[in-house]
Amino acid sequence: MPRRVTTRIKEEFAAARGRWEPLSLYEKFEHAVVLLLTAIIAVVIAFAVWNLVLKIAQSIWTSGFDPTDYVVFQALFGMIFTVIIALEFKRSLLVMAERRQSVVQVRTVILIALLAIVRKLMLVDLSATDAAEIFALAAAILALGAVYWLVRDQDRREQA
Repeated sequence: MPRRVTTRIKEEFAAARGRWEPLSLYEKFEHAVVLLLTAIIAVVIAFAVWNLVLKIAQSIWTSGFDPTDYVVFQALFGMIFTVIIALEFKRSLLVMAERRQSVVQVRTVILIALLAIVRKLMLVDLSATDAAEIFALAAAILALGAVYWLVRDQDRREQA
């Protein structure tokens, strides 16, 4: 390893140790749990991406992959959105781990929920789904959008 990289790693560990020492016992426990969850989610994301690549490669070589086919499109983007949701969840945990906030931000939870509903809408077969389910998803999107709009300036209000 080059000398600069080693020095930078040492500086980052020293900074992390400096942030760790003033924490209470519960805050240290919470921080350790968040770091463990982040590592677990990172492993799950890596396997999900690997699985996605394998499924796409297998589809290309075995069945003449046709991304214009609606069913293929749904499956592909459903898998991609699943990875995106996991990445956003991991990012929210990393923000907590960096001690920017002591709790998960409401805005982040709403964003993850919106992503999950968008994924559901992409996967739903409109011809086989009743109108009540579509209206329920639409109502959930509107409600989450309204709550997101209400809390969008949360960071600015807290800093003022």
